[in-house]
Amino acid sequence: MTTSLPAESPSAQARATDHPPQGPSQGASQGASQDAAQSSLRRSMTSRHLVMIAMGGVIGSGLFLSSGYTISQAGPLGAVLAYLVGAFVVYLVMTCLGELACAYPVSGAFHIYASRSINPATGFTTAWLYWLTWAVALGSEFTACGLLMQRWFPSVSVWVWCVVCAAVVFTVNAISARVFGETEYWFSLIKVAAVVALIVLGGAAIFGFHPLSDQHAAFPHLFENFDTPGGLFPHGLSGVMVTVLAAFYAFSGSELIGVAAGETDDPSRAVPKALRVTVIRLLVFFAGAITVIAAMIPYDKVGLDESPFVTVFTTIGIPYAPDVMNFVIITALLSAGNSGLYSCARMLFSLAEEGQAPQLLRRLNSRQIPMAALVVSMLGGLASLLSSVVAAQTVYLVLVSIAGFAAVAVWMSIAASQFFHRRAFLRAGGDVKTLPYRTPLYPVVPVLAFLLCLVSLVGVALDPAQVAALYFGVPFVAACYLYYYLRHRRRGSGTTAS
Repeated sequence: MTTSLPAESPSAQARATDHPPQGPSQGASQGASQDAAQSSLRRSMTSRHLVMIAMGGVIGSGLFLSSGYTISQAGPLGAVLAYLVGAFVVYLVMTCLGELACAYPVSGAFHIYASRSINPATGFTTAWLYWLTWAVALGSEFTACGLLMQRWFPSVSVWVWCVVCAAVVFTVNAISARVFGETEYWFSLIKVAAVVALIVLGGAAIFGFHPLSDQHAAFPHLFENFDTPGGLFPHGLSGVMVTVLAAFYAFSGSELIGVAAGETDDPSRAVPKALRVTVIRLLVFFAGAITVIAAMIPYDKVGLDESPFVTVFTTIGIPYAPDVMNFVIITALLSAGNSGLYSCARMLFSLAEEGQAPQLLRRLNSRQIPMAALVVSMLGGLASLLSSVVAAQTVYLVLVSIAGFAAVAVWMSIAASQFFHRRAFLRAGGDVKTLPYRTPLYPVVPVLAFLLCLVSLVGVALDPAQVAALYFGVPFVAACYLYYYLRHRRRGSGTTAS
């Protein structure tokens, strides 16, 4: 690890060579610059795109559909506290991510962080965990879109809409990174508008202002629903614990900022700004939405049979609330699929850059898109979709379990990478004041982030509904390490830990 990272040019950083760049003189020649331009992804996104990409990765069907279930499990106050804890952990992980993303502004960067700071085997494992997470998500998002479209087009088969959604997402990703960023911005804006509308209109109704509703309708007074017949925590602390685990997974996707750093203009400024804005907005949106839902709907009457957003909007008197929310949720699913395919392709591209995947996957077309990696990732998503139909209780169950485990495992990798990155930086004589962005309260923040994520995995072991994540996730990690050491280590390929 060297002390000259902040002085590096974007093109030199983006090439992701075996070690961090050693100084501004490297890659300075015209030939090297041209080579970098030809082999690197185009930096065409801004902090505005990064914020909405991260928001789009987090705000999805989990909030629009499953938030009611979390409230029913933990009670109103327990659910709010669980999401506050989740937001705190997101803040810790994002501060770690900020320092790493500025030091290594490369696309698909999670495994680069781990390879440089921990060891190449950990980087390799992190990459495949994250790729599989989003490949599984692609299949589920396409299926859900098809099912929701049945509301308006009941005579059209679900598979037709799956194909249409897959084609839309693939086309957006295949045009350019800028088009992907813009599309994700507007997809996310629709979701954010729905959440803001819920908070504003629902909050007004809680305080007695609901002019569109039936004047004879009964509304709860302020937060009286929080005082349930079973107390503030009707299902005890165990219900809150399970909801905390759900909140961790609900916030997964915020790390997409790190994936997109390599295609961001001026990442040393854009990434930190995007991280700060994202954490604040996620805290406000999630905590605000859960608070309003919990205050509006009795905890024992909210569940999975209807989106709590539909229940709240219908109660307030918003016309066509079910159709409006159906559109919003379809948009959320398309947004998640859009981000998922982007992440998968960049992760494969980055693996190929490191010599840990076929070199075909690092080829860029004339628009600087890794088309081969994009096609392979889409095939992975379609394979997941197929397995959900023909092998839902076997293959698909394994894939979903590993994907759930991977979300927290990647966060642990980010926290550990920042810890070892900063330690190596200081040992090399680096001055933290020269870093474009630095994680505060080092080493407390990365250590605390790692431990809280680890505790959440221990909690998974205690929850019968989620323990399959460990049954399949841990062996998958072990298999990745074993494969790396048998294949890449023996050949001497991959990177060397710094």
